[in-house]
Amino acid sequence: MSENKPSESIKGERTMSKGFVAQYAAEAALQTKGVARLMPSPGVALKETLGILHEGKGVSVIFHENDDGFVSITVYPIIYYGMIIPEVAWAIQERVKADVERFTGLVVETVDVHVCGVVPREDIQS
Repeated sequence: MSENKPSESIKGERTMSKGFVAQYAAEAALQTKGVARLMPSPGVALKETLGILHEGKGVSVIFHENDDGFVSITVYPIIYYGMIIPEVAWAIQERVKADVERFTGLVVETVDVHVCGVVPREDIQS
C-alpha cells in the first residue's frame, strides 16, 4: 500500500495523501446526525502520545494499487445513545462516499463503519 496516490490531470501530476482523504472522510462522518466522535485506533493513540500528528483520526484509508483512483475507507464512530445504529451507519456511508468523491475526484469503492461505542449526550464534552 502506498502512502500517496499520484494522478494525472490536464495541468500535470498531483499527489493525494491518505491523511488528506482521511481528513475529508472524518469531517463528513462527524457532520452526520447521531455521531458523537470518532475513535482513534490504538496505533494512532500511540502516535499521538509520542507527539506525531495524525490527520483524520478515527478513519482508515486504503488506496487500491491496481485500480486508478479507487479507495476504501473505514470509519470508527461512537454513536449517541437513542439513535438507531444501522440508520446512522448508513448515513455515514452515504455522506463519506459523496463528500470524498466530490472533493477529491477519487472513486470510493467501499465505506465500512465499525461502531466503537454508544454514549449518552451528556457524556460528550465539546
